[in-house]
Amino acid sequence: RYYMRDALSTLFNISPLKIPITAHPGKPPMLPKGMGYISISHCKDAFIIGWHKEKIGIDIERSDRDFNYQKLAKKYFLEKNIKNYNLNKLLILKEWSAIEAAIKYDRGKLSKDIKQWKYNINQENLYHRSKKIKLNLIQIPYLDWTISIAYKNNVSNKLPKIICSNL
Repeated sequence: RYYMRDALSTLFNISPLKIPITAHPGKPPMLPKGMGYISISHCKDAFIIGWHKEKIGIDIERSDRDFNYQKLAKKYFLEKNIKNYNLNKLLILKEWSAIEAAIKYDRGKLSKDIKQWKYNINQENLYHRSKKIKLNLIQIPYLDWTISIAYKNNVSNKLPKIICSNL
Protein backbone atom coordinates (compact mmCIF):
# COMPACT_ATOMS: atom_id res chain seq x y z
CA ARG A 1 0.00 0.00 0.00
CA TYR A 2 2.89 2.32 0.71
CA TYR A 3 4.28 1.92 -2.82
CA MET A 4 0.86 2.58 -4.34
CA ARG A 5 0.41 5.71 -2.28
CA ASP A 6 3.93 6.90 -3.04
CA ALA A 7 3.56 6.40 -6.81
CA LEU A 8 0.10 7.96 -6.92
CA SER A 9 1.20 10.92 -4.80
CA THR A 10 3.65 11.83 -7.56
CA LEU A 11 0.93 11.43 -10.19
CA PHE A 12 -1.65 13.53 -8.31
CA ASN A 13 0.89 15.88 -6.67
CA ILE A 14 -0.47 15.34 -3.15
CA SER A 15 0.91 13.77 0.02
CA PRO A 16 1.01 9.94 -0.01
CA LEU A 17 -1.09 9.90 3.17
CA LYS A 18 -3.85 11.84 1.41
CA ILE A 19 -4.27 9.31 -1.41
CA PRO A 20 -7.75 7.84 -0.81
CA ILE A 21 -7.11 4.19 -1.67
CA THR A 22 -9.56 1.54 -0.57
CA ALA A 23 -7.51 -1.66 -0.31
CA HIS A 24 -9.21 -4.39 1.68
CA PRO A 25 -7.36 -7.74 2.02
CA GLY A 26 -8.22 -10.09 -0.83
CA LYS A 27 -9.89 -7.33 -2.85
CA PRO A 28 -8.42 -5.19 -5.64
CA PRO A 29 -7.41 -1.66 -4.63
CA MET A 30 -9.77 1.12 -5.66
CA LEU A 31 -9.70 4.88 -5.98
CA PRO A 32 -12.73 7.15 -5.58
CA LYS A 33 -14.75 7.96 -8.69
CA GLY A 34 -12.97 10.49 -10.88
CA MET A 35 -9.43 9.54 -9.81
CA GLY A 36 -8.98 6.73 -12.32
CA TYR A 37 -8.32 3.02 -11.92
CA ILE A 38 -5.41 1.07 -10.50
CA SER A 39 -4.35 -2.49 -10.96
CA ILE A 40 -1.44 -4.22 -9.27
CA SER A 41 0.57 -7.36 -9.75
CA HIS A 42 3.70 -8.93 -8.32
CA CYS A 43 6.01 -11.87 -8.75
CA LYS A 44 8.98 -13.04 -6.70
CA ASP A 45 11.18 -10.05 -7.53
CA ALA A 46 8.94 -7.33 -8.97
CA PHE A 47 5.87 -5.28 -8.16
CA ILE A 48 3.95 -3.28 -10.76
CA ILE A 49 1.23 -0.68 -10.43
CA GLY A 50 -0.89 0.33 -13.40
CA TRP A 51 -2.98 3.49 -13.33
CA HIS A 52 -5.19 4.97 -16.00
CA LYS A 53 -8.26 7.20 -16.29
CA GLU A 54 -10.02 4.21 -17.87
CA LYS A 55 -10.33 0.75 -16.33
CA ILE A 56 -7.32 -1.56 -16.89
CA GLY A 57 -5.97 -4.86 -15.59
CA ILE A 58 -2.25 -5.59 -15.26
CA ASP A 59 -0.11 -8.65 -14.63
CA ILE A 60 3.62 -9.27 -14.39
CA GLU A 61 5.35 -12.64 -14.59
CA ARG A 62 8.99 -13.71 -14.63
CA SER A 63 9.85 -14.85 -18.14
CA ASP A 64 11.95 -17.64 -16.67
CA ARG A 65 9.28 -18.70 -14.14
CA ASP A 66 9.60 -22.37 -13.21
CA PHE A 67 6.18 -24.02 -13.45
CA ASN A 68 4.58 -27.09 -14.96
CA TYR A 69 3.45 -25.29 -18.09
CA GLN A 70 2.27 -28.46 -19.84
CA LYS A 71 -0.09 -29.39 -17.02
CA LEU A 72 -1.33 -25.79 -16.72
CA ALA A 73 -2.04 -25.55 -20.45
CA LYS A 74 -3.86 -28.87 -20.63
CA LYS A 75 -5.98 -28.08 -17.58
CA TYR A 76 -6.99 -24.49 -18.31
CA PHE A 77 -6.34 -23.37 -21.87
CA LEU A 78 -8.20 -24.02 -25.06
CA GLU A 79 -7.11 -27.08 -27.01
CA LYS A 80 -6.75 -24.95 -30.17
CA ASN A 81 -4.19 -22.70 -28.49
CA ILE A 82 -2.27 -25.63 -27.04
CA LYS A 83 -1.84 -27.19 -30.49
CA ASN A 84 -0.71 -23.85 -31.95
CA TYR A 85 1.88 -23.38 -29.20
CA ASN A 86 3.23 -26.90 -29.41
CA LEU A 87 3.40 -26.54 -25.61
CA ASN A 88 5.93 -23.70 -25.75
CA LYS A 89 6.63 -22.51 -22.19
CA LEU A 90 6.96 -18.80 -23.01
CA LEU A 91 3.75 -18.70 -25.07
CA ILE A 92 1.83 -20.44 -22.29
CA LEU A 93 3.25 -17.97 -19.77
CA LYS A 94 2.10 -15.11 -22.02
CA GLU A 95 -1.41 -16.58 -22.17
CA TRP A 96 -1.44 -17.02 -18.38
CA SER A 97 -0.35 -13.41 -17.89
CA ALA A 98 -2.90 -12.11 -20.41
CA ILE A 99 -5.75 -13.98 -18.72
CA GLU A 100 -4.67 -12.78 -15.26
CA ALA A 101 -4.69 -9.18 -16.54
CA ALA A 102 -8.19 -9.72 -17.97
CA ILE A 103 -9.45 -11.18 -14.70
CA LYS A 104 -8.05 -8.17 -12.84
CA TYR A 105 -9.74 -5.84 -15.33
CA ASP A 106 -13.07 -7.57 -14.70
CA ARG A 107 -12.48 -7.80 -10.93
CA GLY A 108 -13.10 -11.53 -11.26
CA LYS A 109 -11.67 -14.59 -9.55
CA LEU A 110 -8.93 -16.73 -11.04
CA SER A 111 -10.55 -20.01 -9.94
CA LYS A 112 -13.93 -19.03 -11.40
CA ASP A 113 -12.95 -17.17 -14.56
CA ILE A 114 -9.78 -18.75 -15.95
CA LYS A 115 -11.66 -21.17 -18.23
CA GLN A 116 -14.04 -18.42 -19.40
CA TRP A 117 -11.39 -16.24 -21.01
CA LYS A 118 -10.42 -17.00 -24.59
CA TYR A 119 -7.01 -15.61 -25.55
CA ASN A 120 -6.14 -14.77 -29.15
CA ILE A 121 -2.42 -14.06 -29.42
CA ASN A 122 -2.62 -13.19 -33.12
CA GLN A 123 -5.26 -10.50 -32.63
CA GLU A 124 -4.01 -9.34 -29.21
CA ASN A 125 -7.38 -9.65 -27.53
CA LEU A 126 -9.33 -11.68 -25.00
CA TYR A 127 -12.97 -12.67 -24.81
CA HIS A 128 -15.03 -13.78 -21.80
CA ARG A 129 -17.44 -16.39 -23.10
CA SER A 130 -20.24 -16.14 -20.56
CA LYS A 131 -20.10 -12.37 -19.89
CA LYS A 132 -19.39 -11.54 -23.56
CA ILE A 133 -16.66 -9.06 -22.63
CA LYS A 134 -14.03 -8.33 -25.27
CA LEU A 135 -10.75 -6.79 -24.14
CA ASN A 136 -7.68 -5.61 -25.97
CA LEU A 137 -4.23 -6.59 -24.82
CA ILE A 138 -0.74 -5.18 -24.77
CA GLN A 139 2.12 -7.49 -23.80
CA ILE A 140 5.50 -6.00 -23.06
CA PRO A 141 8.68 -8.00 -22.62
CA TYR A 142 10.76 -5.98 -20.15
CA LEU A 143 14.09 -7.29 -18.90
CA ASP A 144 13.26 -10.59 -17.11
CA TRP A 145 9.47 -10.09 -17.06
CA THR A 146 6.40 -10.27 -19.24
CA ILE A 147 3.89 -7.50 -18.54
CA SER A 148 0.29 -7.78 -19.73
CA ILE A 149 -2.21 -4.93 -19.81
CA ALA A 150 -5.88 -5.65 -20.55
CA TYR A 151 -8.13 -2.76 -21.52
CA LYS A 152 -11.32 -1.97 -23.37
CA ASN A 153 -12.04 0.25 -26.36
CA ASN A 154 -9.45 2.79 -27.43
CA VAL A 155 -7.43 3.08 -24.24
CA SER A 156 -4.17 1.92 -25.89
CA ASN A 157 -3.56 5.20 -27.70
CA LYS A 158 -3.91 6.90 -24.32
CA LEU A 159 -1.65 4.48 -22.42
CA PRO A 160 1.68 6.04 -21.55
CA LYS A 161 4.67 4.23 -23.01
CA ILE A 162 6.64 4.58 -19.77
CA ILE A 163 7.95 1.89 -17.49
CA CYS A 164 9.63 3.08 -14.32
CA SER A 165 12.02 0.85 -12.48
CA ASN A 166 14.26 1.05 -9.47
CA LEU A 167 16.88 -1.19 -11.14
